[in-house]
Formats: sequence, structure tokens, C-alpha cells
Amino acid sequence: MNRRADSPRWGWAVVVAFALWPALLSLAWTTPLPDALQRPGSKEIRYADGSAAWLALAPDEQWRVPVRLDDVDPAYVQALLTVEDERFPLHPGVDVVSVARAAGQNLLHGEVVSGASTLTMQVARMSEPKARTWASKGIEALRALQIELRQAKSDTLADYLTLVPYGRNIQGVEAASLWMFGHTAADLSPAEIATLLAIPQDPNHRFPSPANHDRLTAARDAIARRLWTGETLDGALNAHVPVAFAAVPRDVPHAAAWLHARGAAPDRVIATTLDRGVQRVASRVLGRGGPGLHDRGIHNGAIIVVEHATGRIRALAGLDGLGSWSGAQIPPFSQPRSPGSALKPILYALAMDRGLVRPATLVPDVPAHYGTYSPENYDHDWAGMVRMDEALSHSLNVPFVNLLSRFGVESFLGTLRAGGLRHLSPKPGWYGLSAIIGGLELTPLELAQLYTAVAEDGRARSLTILQDERSAAPIRLFSEGAAWLTRNTLRLRDRPDFPSRASLTDLPLQIHWKTGTSFGNRDAWAVGSGARYTVVVWLGNLDQTPSAALVGAESAAPLLFDTLEGLNDGLVTADPAPSDVESVDVCALSGELPGAGCPHARAFSLVGHAPHVTCPLHVLAWVDPATGERVGPACPTSVPQGVQSVFVQWPANVARHLGDRYRGSATVPPWAPACAPDAAHGPRIVTPSADQQILLIPGLAADRQEVALEAEAEGDVVWYVDGRLLARGPSTERQWWTPQPGKHTVAVMDASGATAERVIKVSSGGR
Repeated sequence: MNRRADSPRWGWAVVVAFALWPALLSLAWTTPLPDALQRPGSKEIRYADGSAAWLALAPDEQWRVPVRLDDVDPAYVQALLTVEDERFPLHPGVDVVSVARAAGQNLLHGEVVSGASTLTMQVARMSEPKARTWASKGIEALRALQIELRQAKSDTLADYLTLVPYGRNIQGVEAASLWMFGHTAADLSPAEIATLLAIPQDPNHRFPSPANHDRLTAARDAIARRLWTGETLDGALNAHVPVAFAAVPRDVPHAAAWLHARGAAPDRVIATTLDRGVQRVASRVLGRGGPGLHDRGIHNGAIIVVEHATGRIRALAGLDGLGSWSGAQIPPFSQPRSPGSALKPILYALAMDRGLVRPATLVPDVPAHYGTYSPENYDHDWAGMVRMDEALSHSLNVPFVNLLSRFGVESFLGTLRAGGLRHLSPKPGWYGLSAIIGGLELTPLELAQLYTAVAEDGRARSLTILQDERSAAPIRLFSEGAAWLTRNTLRLRDRPDFPSRASLTDLPLQIHWKTGTSFGNRDAWAVGSGARYTVVVWLGNLDQTPSAALVGAESAAPLLFDTLEGLNDGLVTADPAPSDVESVDVCALSGELPGAGCPHARAFSLVGHAPHVTCPLHVLAWVDPATGERVGPACPTSVPQGVQSVFVQWPANVARHLGDRYRGSATVPPWAPACAPDAAHGPRIVTPSADQQILLIPGLAADRQEVALEAEAEGDVVWYVDGRLLARGPSTERQWWTPQPGKHTVAVMDASGATAERVIKVSSGGR
């Protein structure tokens, strides 16, 4: 009777269950999954090998790195299932067998001694934390069923690996592995696996700390004994238990700021071309020099390493650790700064392609005036006459300002823009001749791109930092031969802090390099290349504060060599001359075609640009041995024929500034009075220049405001100002004039009576 009476109730229950099942399914499909499953993770910058270079806090102030199942060591995943949820692949989110077993154990002991939460239920709890009640347990079960219905098991397991707590604000196995072990969760030791399994079971009392050490050790060892035996177990039990969280990867703070500024930050994971080993060499070199630089008033700096064959940026190191100093976290490698002399090798190569110079060409290094602009060398001295390759090697300013005036400023700037410079003003005439010695601005990254052309046979490569970023086709700036000749010249000097190293070590170092120092000692640069890498070093202060220590050769160059040598990138067995370079016979002094009186030498030249002018410096002359005077065909028959001798005849503007350096050289003697030929041309006033305006300074003594008078002429000259005799003497000597306000006519006359004159305007500074 009772059984018959109960039958309709069970029947109705079955009917109701079947009726509600579609509604429950519909509710599970239409109700959104917990928002936490889509919560953004920590932004991450990765090296080229996939390892972490930089990790940032997630928006909710948690260290959380989303992972896929394939990102985690399979041994850890298997151990996780063994310890936490053996039937995970089989159950629908709630494990009925585990629930029954836990209920029996809890009833038997009269208290909760066993739980029945599956990994899916734990995901539900971690995504929506609630007070631990039976009601919340029921909600977790329903959420677990929904999660299982809506997504694959592998996705649920990945959610667990991302959200599992490890104490404090660290979530997920990847973040925990980085914080505790300094590497990703892709490859874990048995001891690390046991530790990563132990902490989430009671994260508040087991996270690494001295107070939790014993509890964590006991829990780790218990899990290890459950999982392994033999040597594996012994190794796990004897391994170190972490007592503190280490630092997460923060290798590239300045690169992270730069990538954020250039728009790469929207991606959570930024896969870069940075090389972990190269980055650490550059950071170590810069960090090691940091305290000493700081003591000398240098607070910002950068080292960039580029693989010049591909244009990939392999290291971006910024000088940090300076506390609250202004600009400590600004990425310095993207800040426009004056390059000093660092662009001279580019002009050198371009000018060789035009046939304006060759490495052996002798050029004047004497005071020169270009309107109101009068460049000087860094040491305020003059070399007189110098080979072009030596002018580059010693970074002389005047020869390169003169070379730029011949090459053309706008033409040079056009090449720089083609080579990647984006910070140049587009206004024609904005830059003058000072552009070659620092009168423009570029970033360290732009300089690195420009110098890839020197290393890569004249082709500049655009730089890339992202793995999926494609490098544009290289742009040819100059010929292969010009690049090779430039590299040869830039190898003439060894590192400035150990100049005799090559002779002591016999190392075939093939680093070609150049330094730069901006006006006022605000920037120190060094740039150079080995076989594989091009390195740029910049030091300075982003607030433009100068420092006497900001000299390229003294502060930046040692860091350049330390970086290239730390990368073992200075050893090159050979750099053979390309087909567009030839060895030619030249005058050993002038570098031009050797004349009858020239000592001969061999020198490199671009094919098609070999010297074609006979040396103008060596003069073959006949001298009367009795008087020491010059004789020749114009002499009367009564004058002896003389003895043939070779002399060096310097240009007048050079002879004026040679000083005692060349006093002993055999200069051409004067003509015998009866033998002087007619002058081939008249004199020429060199200074004051035609467009020069002289401004007198009030309060400064007149004898301290003298104006130099210089002329190109044969023999002696006579100077006149406003028709009055001022001075007479050899054309190779400078004369001085004390001016007065107003317009004045300055004239010079040579021995033949030929004259040249110039009108000069003198103004008083008080008007």
C-alpha cells in the first residue's frame, strides 16, 4: 500500500526533473561565466628565446601570468592531478565519488577532515571568492558544472594554473615560479613541483618566509613522499626550501617604458628581439660604471646593441639605480641629443664616393673662417697639414667643417634622413656647417641605425625590436669600398684607456669605433662595431646639466670596448678589401700623384677616384750654393747654374700656423734678385673675410681687440688700411690691426705691385 502510494510522488519528481533539465541547461548556457576567468594578467616583455625579461603588475595589483597548458611542465600537471583531482578528466565538474567518500569520512570523525572540491570547483571559488558555507559550496558546484559544460577540460586546467593562489598578491604557477625560482614553469625540478603544490593548500601560512619555513617544508616533503620514491624523492627532500620571494624579472625597465610609449603596450605579451645574454652584458657594463659616473656628475646613460646584419635590437640598457634623480626612468636611447663628432665617419665615406678626399689626402688644419663662423678643434690646437684618415682618427674639427662646406650641408642632411634620422628640422638652411661637429640632434637609436651602414658595406638597416616586426630593405648610403676604407680608418686607434693593449696582447682586435663630445660637455658618445654587433654608448644628463667628465673618449669609449669584448665580438680574422678599392702609388706626404721630388708610398683609394693631380707641395728647385738663393732659367748668364734640391712649399695659410713644428723643414728659398720671374697672379686677402663684420666690445682695451690680417701671396707683402701703411713682411706671417668704428678699406700689395683690397665694417658694441 505504502509503496503504491509513494509511486506517484517519485513519478512526479522524475517528471519535474526532466521538465527542469532544459531550463537548467539554458540557464547554464545563458548565464555569463565568472568575469575573473577573463581578468587581464600582468604585462610581460619576453626575450627572443621566450624567457621573461620584464613583468608588471596586473590592473588589479596582482602578479598573475596567464598560461596555456603547453606552457607548464607536464610533470607538474600530472603531479597536480595526482594530488588534487585524480578523476579530473572524467567528472563533469563535481566528483560524486569524492563527495561520497568525504561525507563518510567527515561523519565518521564528527568533523571536516576531507574535502571534495575538484579543480573545476576550485576555479569557481577562485574566480568568485565567498565565505565558506554550505550555500557557497552549492554555488561552486553549480558553477563548476557550468564551466565544464561551456569550455574544454584543457581550458579549465589553464584557468586553475593561472588563478591558483600562492600568498600575498601572487597568483598562478607561472608568476609563482618566476618569483620563487627565477624561471618559468616550463621546466621544474621535483622539489619545485612539490613546493608549488604545497603552498596553494594553505597559502596564507605556507608562502615563502622565515616564519612559514617549517610548515612549508613539512607540506612539501609530504607531497614529495606521495609522488616519488628512490633518488627522485631524496633529491626533492634535500633541496632548498625558499624562505622569501625573489625578484620577478625586471631586466629592461627603460625598454619597457619605451615600448609602452611607442604603442606596443596594448599587447599583454610583447615578444621582442632582445637577447637575454647580450642584454645582461650591456646592463652589467653600464651598472658597473654607474656609481663612478654618478660621482662625476653623470646621471643618465644608455647602451644599445644591434645585430647589424639583421637590424635586430639585441640590448637596450639604461643607467638606473639613481633613486629620485630626474630622468632616472626615462628611456634615454630615444631622446634626441647632440652627437658631437660622431657623424664625421659618415661624411668621410660620402666624400670618398664623390672623389673629394682619400684616406691619404693631405688637408689643412689651420684657423678658418666661414662668414662669422670660425670652428676650432677640441684641444684648441692646430695640426697644420694632416692626412684625412688621421684627421678622422684624431677627430679634428676644421678639416671636416671644410669638407662639409665642399660636400654641401643639405646634401649631407638628405643622406642622414635616408639613413633613418627622424629628428632633423625639415626647414632648408636650418643647419649650418656646425652640423658635422654636433650642431644637430639625433637619438642613440638613430645613430645605431646609421652606423649599421659602416659595418654592413654601406647599407643602413632599419632597426626592429618586436619579433613579428619586419625590417625594411636596407638603404645604400655609400659604396662598399667607402665603408671598408672608413672601417680601416676607425681601427687606427685602440681603446683610449689601454692604447698599448694590441702590442702587449697580440689580439687581432678589429673593432672600428668613433667618439663624440657635444658642445659644453653635455653628451659623451662612443659608437663602434665588431664582427656581429654595433654598439652605441651615450652618457649625459637628461636635464642638460653639463659635466667636465662628459668626454666621449674618456667616459663612453671604455664602456663601448667593455661591451664588445664582453660579447667576444672583437676578434675578426680578416676584412679583405672589396673590388672597388685599389692600392695606388702616391706621394708619401701629400697623398697626390708623386712628382719628381716626391717620396713614394702605397695607399688605398676607391677605383675611379685615384689621385690625378701631381703633388703641389714638393718643389724641385736649383739653388746657388754660395748664396742659398733660388736660381733658374730667368737668371742672367753671370749667375751660376746652381744645385738641384727638393723643397716643401706649404700653402701660405698653413705656413702662417705651422709655428716651430715645421721650422726645420726645407722650405723653398727666395729668388736671387736678378732671377725672380713675373708674378703669376696677384695677392689674395684671406682674413678678414668678405662678409665679416667686426663688433667692438665696450670696456675692453683696444689692444685686446686686434684683427688678424692674412694673405695668399708670393714673397713679402705690404698692408695698408685706408691708404696708410700698416705693416710689411713675409706673406707667411700674420699682421695685426687695431680697428675703429666705421668703414675701412684694407689693402695688400705684393712685390710685383699687384694689390687686393676689401671693405670692412666695424661697429661699436655700445650702439
